[in-house]
Amino acid sequence: MTSKTKALFDPKILAALRDGITLSDYHQDQVIYAQGDSGEAVFYIHTGRVRLTVVSKFGKQAVMGVLGAGTFLGEGCLRGRPHAATATAVVKSSIMRLDKSSVARVLGEDLAFSELFLAHLLSRNISLEQDMVYQILNSNEKRLARALLLLANFGKEGRPKSIIPKISLGALAQMVGTSISRISFFMKKFRKLGFIEYNGEFKIKNTLLNVLLHDQSVIMANDPFPLIPHRTPGKRVKLKDA
Repeated sequence: MTSKTKALFDPKILAALRDGITLSDYHQDQVIYAQGDSGEAVFYIHTGRVRLTVVSKFGKQAVMGVLGAGTFLGEGCLRGRPHAATATAVVKSSIMRLDKSSVARVLGEDLAFSELFLAHLLSRNISLEQDMVYQILNSNEKRLARALLLLANFGKEGRPKSIIPKISLGALAQMVGTSISRISFFMKKFRKLGFIEYNGEFKIKNTLLNVLLHDQSVIMANDPFPLIPHRTPGKRVKLKDA
């Protein structure tokens, strides 16, 4: 929750790409590129948000992350690899397409561009690693709270957004790694506790941070999935025969 928003590119740095850059607008849920497509360009989110989704060979789908403005994606094409995930606009977004050959050329010629490109990639990889660790070590309830707070830009530079882009319970379930029914239950629970509001759009309140920062997961009286408190394993004692 402490990662900072990446600085946007200076237009002078982008100018080094010359005619190797194009800016396009994508509407909500429009696919930017699909998993398995041959990569011919690196993409840069100028405004908006993009969801990265992967599908296994058995058809299981998972959300790798939701990226915001100032983030690169599709950089695997620089190593000749197909896209490892499907990139989809979460909201209306402006995306820059950076031609692969132009990026490769500028990385070798322009120190300012290469340094900023590397800084962006390292920052994003650290963020993805944090997400993975959080997925492994925390409950579904905490993972959902964190996902909502990240969508509202909590923990990043600038003022958090109280209202987040419209997102389906299915997409949240994929981000958290649980079922839609579980997400629905926790969302109702958060709303009843006053952590969020929902009336066609999600409004996130600062109090939702309590779920993460103070381990304040409240168990409702009618909770069909009670949280099991963490217990430190006791030392095993060997019993002797009397």
